[in-house]
Order: sequence, then structure tokens, then C-alpha cells
Amino acid sequence: MGQSISNWFRSLADTFAAADVTWFDVVVSLVTLAVALLIAALFSKVIFKLLIRLSNVTSGDLDDRVVSAARGPITAYIILLGLYLALTVPLSLPPSVQDVVNKAAGFTAVITGAILINALGSATLRWLQSHLESTDAAAGTSNWALPLARRGMVIVVFAMAGMVSLDILGINISPLIAGLGIGGLAVALALQPTLSNLFAGTYVITEGVVNQGDYIEMEGGVSGYVVDVNWRSTRLRTWSNNLVIIPNSRFAETIITNYSKPDAHVNVYLTCGVAYESDLQLVETVSQEVMRRVLAEHPGAVRSYGAYFGYDAFGESNIDFWLFMQARDRLASFEVRSELVKQLHARLNAEGITINYPVRTLHFPEGWASPDGLPVPAGAVAARESAMPVITEHAVAVDTPVAENGGGDGPGGECPGG
Repeated sequence: MGQSISNWFRSLADTFAAADVTWFDVVVSLVTLAVALLIAALFSKVIFKLLIRLSNVTSGDLDDRVVSAARGPITAYIILLGLYLALTVPLSLPPSVQDVVNKAAGFTAVITGAILINALGSATLRWLQSHLESTDAAAGTSNWALPLARRGMVIVVFAMAGMVSLDILGINISPLIAGLGIGGLAVALALQPTLSNLFAGTYVITEGVVNQGDYIEMEGGVSGYVVDVNWRSTRLRTWSNNLVIIPNSRFAETIITNYSKPDAHVNVYLTCGVAYESDLQLVETVSQEVMRRVLAEHPGAVRSYGAYFGYDAFGESNIDFWLFMQARDRLASFEVRSELVKQLHARLNAEGITINYPVRTLHFPEGWASPDGLPVPAGAVAARESAMPVITEHAVAVDTPVAENGGGDGPGGECPGG
């Protein structure tokens, strides 16, 4: 190995010796290289600091990251350019040596360019990750998506740089490109479900409409708290404390209701009704007092939102009205609704205000008896006298045999003729 390297340097020295190179050319070459090194040092120490100072004027730090990432590769580019000019301009190199220098310069430029592109892309993705985490737009799920994007970018950039470098060195890359195309198609077909979930997960994260801890309900009825959104699936914790795992491809296509957006507050809408003979002004006063008390005493109610009351319609049994408030979050909405129901029911009863409900009263013909021969109680014959509306049904006695298990709502559970 050492002998081969020694022979290569000896042949290179013989080539330079055979070339028409004077001491003046060597001095010019060294001066060119020195100037390139001076410019590189000037850029790295002076111009770069000036650019950093100018980027600090802006509010964001993306430009700071980009300038910092570009410092090393650009400095290397200046040095490589100076070295190339020092070898090719003053010196009259033989064609074979010139060809080697050109290939080496092209190869080095491509690799340095790949490093520069990768550095700029990585700096941008790191800035995006920190920005998402600071604004809580992705709720921690960007911790896997953006690092995965950085790794993918590194593979793509250096794979392309490698193929271009092989072409510069004179290696035919057409079979390699064809093979990679066929292989990539086969891999894409084999990994189609995985890639579908991956891109759907990226879409879910970048949209920012679903964050960890949100309570959501899907179109199919599945609901729960978002536990995690990763590259393959989204996980929900249901009310029964079970874990539901949903592939991202299905999650991104379904209709989702997010109860935690645009904010955690949840509106509480409660409907009720009172009898037609009720004093509607008194009903409104009582309802307003109940809502004000719940706002003042219940920690889950949002006081700044206020409380609203309104009559809705003339119903079949009642004059319908509604109460409208806002709770701190979804869990608090159940507590506020429950407290409203309890206090409103107690106050309406205390004020003697009736909440009607349907009552069924059966009228039987005089002398009618149940199938087992027992007389009908007298209370079941007369209609109930009440402020409540009644639904009246008449049972008529007929001279037809009665089935042993006939249906109906009569005393004893049986009624002739159904």
C-alpha cells in the first residue's frame, strides 16, 4: 500500500516536472491560494459576524439559524475555489492532470453543496420544530415528524449528490437510476399503507386542528381524549378508559368534532317547559335567579360569558323555554347542567309552577270486569282531575273469546281484543 502511494506521488512529480512550470508560476499559485485563505478568514470572522448582527434586528430567529448553518460550507467553498484557481490558472498542467483536477474539483463542489443544502434544510426544520412547540400548535407530536423529515432529507440530498459525483468521475449511472426507479416503485407499492398513514399523520400535525388532550368525536361515533398522534396512528382514550387506535389514513378522511377548539369553553343549552296557565314573567325571573346563582357559586361556570333566557315555542303540553350558559370545559359542562336542573326544578316547585308531562288515563265501560273475573277498581273508571293533560283510551267489551295471554294496559296486565 505504501509503495503504491509512493509511486503515485513520484509519477505526479514527474508530470509536474515535465510541464512548463516556472518559479514565477509557483509564486502566483501560492499567492492565489493565500488570497483565497485570507478571504475565507475575512468572511468567517468579519462578514459572518456582520450578517449575524443584521439578522438580530429581525424579530424571528430563522435568519440567525440560516446564517449560522451556511457559515462552514461557504467558507469551505471559498477555500476550494482558491485552491482550484491556484492549480489551474498560473500553472500549465498537462491534459491528464488537468482532467484529474477538474474531476476532483467537481466532486468536492458537489459534496460541499450537499452539505450546504442539508445544513440549511436542517436549520429550517429545527426552527419550525421549536416554533411549533412554543406555540403548542402540534402538542409535542412534532418531536417525531420533523426529525423524521430531517433524516429523509439527508438521505435524499446525499443520494443525489452521490449519483452526480459518480457521473462527474466518469461512471455511468443510467443503470443505477433505472434500478433505483424500479426498486423505489416496488418499495412504494409494498409500503403503500404505511406511507399513507405517514403522510396522513403529517397532514394532521401540520393542520394543528387536533392536539394532545383534546376531546374529539369522529363521524362513526368513536369519541375520547387524544392521547398521542404518531407517524402511523392516532390514539384516543374513551370514557370507559379504553384505548382506541385509529390509522392516520382513516383519521384524516373522517369528519371530526373537536370539543376543545376554538377554546376549551363549552356552551350549556338547557330546555324546559311550564304549564300554559303559568305566570311567564315569574318563570323568567326564577330562571334568571337560578342562573345567576349557578354563575356565582359553581366553579365550572364562566361568569364573563353571562346567562341568557328565552321562550322558544308553544309545545303540546308546555310553553317551552331555554337557559343558555357557558362552562369552563366539557367535564364542567355536565356539572353545570346538572346543577341547573336541580336548582330550577326546586325553585319551580317552590313557586308552585307546574312542569307538565303526559298522563295516560283509561276509561272502562260500567260493569266491565277483568278477564280473571275481578272487578275494576273504582279509581280506574273516573278520569283523573288534574292540571296535567291526559291521553285517553277507551276499552270496549265485546262478545269474542279472550286469549289467555292477550295484550293491553288494563288492570291485571290484560285487555280483551288487544
